[in-house]
Amino acid sequence: MRTIRLTCILWITVTSLLFGQSGHKTKNVILITLDGMRWQEVFGGAEQRLICKEFVQDSASVVRDFWGETPEIRRSRLMPFVWTEIATKGQLLGNRQYGNFVNVTNRQWFSYPGYNELLCGFADDERIHSNDKFNNPNQTILEYINNQSAFKGQVAAYTSWDVFPFIINAERSGVRVNSGLVTQSPAVTENERLLNDLMFQLPNPLGDVRLDAFTYHYAFEYLKKNKPRLMYLSFDETDDFAHQGRYEWYLRSAHYTDFFIRSIWNFCQSDPQYRGSTTLIITCDHGRGNVGKSDWRDHGISVSGADQIWMAMIGPDTPAGGERRNQEQNYQNQLARTIVSLLGLQLPPEHKAGKLMEGIIKR
Repeated sequence: MRTIRLTCILWITVTSLLFGQSGHKTKNVILITLDGMRWQEVFGGAEQRLICKEFVQDSASVVRDFWGETPEIRRSRLMPFVWTEIATKGQLLGNRQYGNFVNVTNRQWFSYPGYNELLCGFADDERIHSNDKFNNPNQTILEYINNQSAFKGQVAAYTSWDVFPFIINAERSGVRVNSGLVTQSPAVTENERLLNDLMFQLPNPLGDVRLDAFTYHYAFEYLKKNKPRLMYLSFDETDDFAHQGRYEWYLRSAHYTDFFIRSIWNFCQSDPQYRGSTTLIITCDHGRGNVGKSDWRDHGISVSGADQIWMAMIGPDTPAGGERRNQEQNYQNQLARTIVSLLGLQLPPEHKAGKLMEGIIKR
């Protein structure tokens, strides 16, 4: 019996060395981004000075739906799932009021460089310095994980912005990427066929960017049917409406994206594959300005504060720390290695990804 026990211990040890943190309960990860969503609204809710004629058409409805006397009330009205579920069972990082800092490391402070840093684990300012549609020379963790035998064909990305097939390098990576004004193919379910029709039958104020509701419903159908182990969803309306100076719709987009996230999480808690073994991560690609009254509309290296971001995480390996109020500094480039580790894998020693995030994963 002793020999058998020693053999089992040896087997577990070797497996851990080969496949990383095998003690993690996480077997699936869902990563969600809200493009250009400011930490100011995430932690403080609607900003009073921006509820004005310049940025809001119907201020009475904004006050009714999102205003409150304290930041805690306002943020709960804006993103109720984040502040009822994640704030009690997971963690939120990036409230700079407490010296809890999260920043990007790239020097661009806009989307393609931000998504490259987030998904690859490092900035590449020499080659990634525009939002042009060119195939990313760097390998994202979506591609890296999809190349592992245990995950082959179980990685998918659904995004509103049509640059993602290039950011993820769908051609090379083999990752399923559905982005922009692209229908679901094949459309197997009745919902998918309806979505394919509706996408071109409704007014779209975003031009070539897909409305987030379509991205959510397409992704949700895929999630239920195919059960990927790593899924990435990127919503874009918060950035688009901010650039347009439409604060009301920036808030409303954040609010119903919170509902999308709630629906996905609730499904995961009801599904045998996902229940108790799924980690949900929410963040953004860049911040926005907050000095001048109109600075919230913009980002980029010339906009003070546009490098400031936030993160939220909930799952079986994440301690229930709630809103982190300790003084600390985290970076966007740390999430890639953290996700890989959660899934029981390890990046090659020479990989340039940032270090694991402290306190996010139970040791």
